[in-house]
Amino acid sequence: MTGLILFGLALVLLVVTVLGKVPVHDWWVRACEFPRVQIATLALILAGLSPLAGGWSLWVLLASLVVLVLQVYRILPWTRIWPLQVQPAETDQEERCFTLMVANVLTPNRDSEGLIRQVREHQPDLLLTLESDQWWGDQLDEAFGDWPCIIRIPLDNLYGMHLYSRLPLEEAEVKYLIQDDIPSIHGWLKLPDNHRVRFHALHPRPPAPSESEESLWRDAELLLVGQEIHESGLPSVVAGDLNDVAWSRTTRLFCKVSGMLDPRRGRGMFSTFHAGRWYLRWPLDHVFTSEHFTVSNIRRLGYFGSDHFPILVTLCYRPSRADEHETPEADAEEQEEARETVREGKIREQET
Repeated sequence: MTGLILFGLALVLLVVTVLGKVPVHDWWVRACEFPRVQIATLALILAGLSPLAGGWSLWVLLASLVVLVLQVYRILPWTRIWPLQVQPAETDQEERCFTLMVANVLTPNRDSEGLIRQVREHQPDLLLTLESDQWWGDQLDEAFGDWPCIIRIPLDNLYGMHLYSRLPLEEAEVKYLIQDDIPSIHGWLKLPDNHRVRFHALHPRPPAPSESEESLWRDAELLLVGQEIHESGLPSVVAGDLNDVAWSRTTRLFCKVSGMLDPRRGRGMFSTFHAGRWYLRWPLDHVFTSEHFTVSNIRRLGYFGSDHFPILVTLCYRPSRADEHETPEADAEEQEEARETVREGKIREQET
């Protein structure tokens, strides 16, 4: 009986692993991509327990090892043993650098002082908050209302957004790219040395039963921005809670379509969600850069009552070092997949 139970558990892990590879938008399929670390850990435990499975031991071991290999293959780039995707910055480029903090505040959370204290401690040049409603906007304004550039989008639907910047934000726009209740911010960030870089702040709707039966609209928003970045060829930064993990099919496609790089690759996962559950964490808050940047610092910050940890990243604009990066590229099939996803996301009504 023990052997059959262990084999059943190994088979479940194998099915979930394979489902994550299926190219469909159903939320329950896409959800299989999130807990890769947890699935790999369970597979390792089952492999260790396989001698207890009696006549089923070989099958338990084989299924567990297949799961472990497939999961580790995906998560390995977000460990320190992988080569860096974005090169480290030099120490004498302060005028070309800026620090960005991204924090999903969790709308009902009221520990604003916990976040404000961290902002004052780390002194970012930009603060991007997600899920910030009018109450959060009032608290942030009281603390940072004297910052030169502020974009306020207070909403009660969990998709409010505030952007505070010490640096000039030029031609900044609030757009509703795919869904009319999901905002995003797009504009130019002017650095101290007067160079300008494109900045995109996103928080698409997640694939979840209470939010969206499919990941289509999230995927379409990410890929639409990715297409625009690729077509422009401009130095660009994308930041926000993308409601997708770093290793997912969609995020990998976004990076290929846009040519964007992930500063975490080769540095660590910096898992920001779930802040209150150590056993269920994955990298959900992101900062992506074009090849024009290097990285001076990246770190996950402390708990302040939200279900997300903030993330802090210091980027340096160094276009002369662009050839040091291996920029991802989409093939013809991937480009067509992205175009079809964007087209379908624009014309289909959401069903929740």
